[in-house]
Amino acid sequence: MKTVLFVCHANTCRSVMAQALLEKMLAERNGRARVRVRSGGVGHTARDGMIPSLDARLLLREDGIHLTETAILSTDLRRHPEVVAAADLILTMTARQKLELAALPESDGRPVFEIKRCLELSLDRLLVTIALDR
Repeated sequence: MKTVLFVCHANTCRSVMAQALLEKMLAERNGRARVRVRSGGVGHTARDGMIPSLDARLLLREDGIHLTETAILSTDLRRHPEVVAAADLILTMTARQKLELAALPESDGRPVFEIKRCLELSLDRLLVTIALDR
């Protein structure tokens, strides 16, 4: 089993949404058994046990994902470096978070990408897909 870790500042909104969306996509493609998805916060305000924001839960409902307040609780990656160490792929929301994550020794040698960079790399494919739909 491989593990994907989404990292944001406090792990109550963006990384939670990314985690829930990827879990849904994997479940739809029978890939959930092979890929574990986690999320965590790397900012100094990250805390363990915070609930997902109401905005995140409302947005996910639009995609058919109904998270309870305690379905995904925040994880402070500074207090839980083992979560970073267990990741096979790490995706950060910002370049600053990528730098903050690099300060954790457990991230050494792990592939870490910024979401913006992933979007930039997939933009040509997205544009081709849009053109084909016309």
